[in-house]
Amino acid sequence: MKPIAIEEIDSNLKTAGISDRSRLQFFDIRQDPFRVYGLYDARRQPAFVRMPQRAAAAVSPGVESLARNTAGGRVRFSTDSDVIVLHAVMPAVGRFSHMPLTGSAGFDLYVDDPESGVSRYWRTFVPPTDMAGGYEAEIRFPSPKKRFLTVHFPLYSEVREVLIGIDRNATLGKGLTYRNKLPVVCYGSSITQGGCASRPGNCYQNILARQMNLDFLDLGFSGCGKAEDSMIDYLAGLPMTAFLSDYDHNAPDVEHLKKTHFRLYEAIRKTHPDIPYLMLSRYDFNSHYEENIARRDVIYETYRR
Repeated sequence: MKPIAIEEIDSNLKTAGISDRSRLQFFDIRQDPFRVYGLYDARRQPAFVRMPQRAAAAVSPGVESLARNTAGGRVRFSTDSDVIVLHAVMPAVGRFSHMPLTGSAGFDLYVDDPESGVSRYWRTFVPPTDMAGGYEAEIRFPSPKKRFLTVHFPLYSEVREVLIGIDRNATLGKGLTYRNKLPVVCYGSSITQGGCASRPGNCYQNILARQMNLDFLDLGFSGCGKAEDSMIDYLAGLPMTAFLSDYDHNAPDVEHLKKTHFRLYEAIRKTHPDIPYLMLSRYDFNSHYEENIARRDVIYETYRR
């Protein structure tokens, strides 16, 4: 018996294609009325990045590379189109054995409630398994009506260009705004960057931001969140409404954490004396129990001081 492709058995597993390109009009998200959040100087940079190349390079080669991953990036807009098409140009795609391609390279579509500000998941622009250089995907709504939308960017891929396609007869407008004018700055490890979330919307900062209607900046760097002096200086100079310190997992040892944890706190407090400051310890606490008790004590000492 000849095997049947799973897509022919279950339509839910199809990678969405473009059903009718002739009915579409495409728009560059770097232009009005789109608003990009969580990425550095999105309108003028040739590719979407999380921090300036020079600042990232001054920290480490790892940070310089990972700053080109678009974790935490979002674009907001509104439209009454019943079809939304995403066209993404992606020069580098993260592929892992332990993380779905939808998380490392996919885009998530959420519908935003204009009354409460809460965003609710609708569908994922699912990348094909053989994607190279980017992809296109289509998501449909049951009927045309005005909706406020948020698209979450990939967690572990580079994105150079994003175009949004809608029905030629549809209108396009501004998206909702967040309740904070300045972002919450989140600094940390792969956990902060979003590894190994099944899709971008499941990165924990994205979850919290949707629940609380907060803008944020994801500066998590897999294996590279070590609070170097140059990174501390960069973080302290950022505008922010709150700061989250979540790099315990990347500090090589307890001594490194002792040397850097309070120093990071002092630097942020010097430039932002009144903002909330959150300190997180390791999540997998029982994996190295004795060491993690010592690490937690370092973080608690910063809090105590």
